[in-house]
Amino acid sequence: MRSLILLAILFASPAAAVPVAQGRDGERFTIAVDVELVEFNVTVTDRNGRPVSGLEADAFEVYEEDRPEVITLFRSGNVPASIGIVIDSSGSMGRKHADVVRAALAFAGASNPEDELFVLSFNEKAYFGLPPSIPFTNDLDRLRAALLRSAPSGMTALYDALAMGLDHLKRGSWDRTALVVLSDGGDNASRIALDEVLQRVRVSNASIYTIGIYDDGSSDRNPGVLRRIAQLGAGRVYFPTSTDDLLRVWNDISEEIRSQYTIGYTPTNPTHDGQFRRIRIAARAEGGRALQVRARDGYFAPPQESHE
Repeated sequence: MRSLILLAILFASPAAAVPVAQGRDGERFTIAVDVELVEFNVTVTDRNGRPVSGLEADAFEVYEEDRPEVITLFRSGNVPASIGIVIDSSGSMGRKHADVVRAALAFAGASNPEDELFVLSFNEKAYFGLPPSIPFTNDLDRLRAALLRSAPSGMTALYDALAMGLDHLKRGSWDRTALVVLSDGGDNASRIALDEVLQRVRVSNASIYTIGIYDDGSSDRNPGVLRRIAQLGAGRVYFPTSTDDLLRVWNDISEEIRSQYTIGYTPTNPTHDGQFRRIRIAARAEGGRALQVRARDGYFAPPQESHE
């Protein structure tokens, strides 16, 4: 079931929402909820950084401001996702563009057949590759046409493109959302400032992966920005050094998205104060061994409604 989006964090409607969860053997069960639900996409990895799948809800613990919470929604496995592919098409990409398109198509082909994707390219402006009447697709021919819509040229508006991509994800059909951003990290044309777009990244529920690709010595590159975006977006940053490495990166991202967990709970603090609440999620394997968890570090509570 789709949860309503409030303050860029996914909440269920206060009116008797019924989330659907899935157990280890694929059985579906529901948990009736009649108050707000906070929901997070969670990545679990082992000590070598490999995704860990097959965990059940009792393997997780959730704390809000160090207070334990009860998990009331749990989904695991390869459930459908809404995914944006954000591609730098500025002049600095040049001869790398063909390899980027080939790797992005391989990523799309490895996704869940029910995934919905869109392509957002950017130079000094950001523009969608699909027609306005088709906000998302899983058709590889349409995605190929979207990726090949224009040749690299012009300056770079990375921050504008990232903001547009996050906004577009709100139109998606699925709770699990992600952006994959390929760029050199530089920006010389955006209207939105870096601090503002980083705040939008923080309050979004999308997992954000960044891929840094550039020539050694490039004056446009900014790997620090790519690292910061991925960190706030609970994703990963990659710096591939060859075409084969680029293909591997896209495959790793696809595998990680397909192995995520979706966890939700009803906060014990029901106050509507608009404040940021810090969250910590822990996971353990059988035997009690601690696993690595990546998720948002918190959410903004909804503000008090005005009765004026």
